[in-house]
Amino acid sequence: MADEFNLDEAIRKVKDFPKEGIVFYDITSILSNPAAFKFCISEMVKKYKDTDIDGIVAVEARGFLFASPLAEQLGIPLILARKKGKLPGKTMEKSFALEYGEDVIQIQKIDIEKGDKILLVDDLVATCGTLKAAAELIESFGAVVKEIFCVIGLPFLNNFEPLNNYKLTTLINYENETMS
Repeated sequence: MADEFNLDEAIRKVKDFPKEGIVFYDITSILSNPAAFKFCISEMVKKYKDTDIDGIVAVEARGFLFASPLAEQLGIPLILARKKGKLPGKTMEKSFALEYGEDVIQIQKIDIEKGDKILLVDDLVATCGTLKAAAELIESFGAVVKEIFCVIGLPFLNNFEPLNNYKLTTLINYENETMS
């Protein structure tokens, strides 16, 4: 997908963040670069403009940044998957494991209907815990996860197995932990 723009050059790699030995792939450098952000949204629109998705579920919070302009340009609903206690009204929720503990995401009951075809969007796929929980939460509504989209993929972590039942698309993958 990324033929006309070098997205790798727009992604800042931060060594030893959030802890020593980790390379953090920083999407804020995409957001602060209008050409890079425009490229990402344009590629997403090209990919999904002729699909039969009924809505986009965006994962808190960085997923909101990429899903919002996509939903607006496609003219379809944007649905928020947020941490517990952040949404008004009745919600459905899904717990998931973190490296040190557990977290919960929620979606409002009024936002997804049985049979809806959903595109799930986040900024980066690494360990898959949040995305897997979001996909299962969407399915608990009786909806279908048509695809999962992330700007950045980190397959070198060998953690994508939880998403094997879903079509996963990224704009750029890093095959090893690198500072290039």
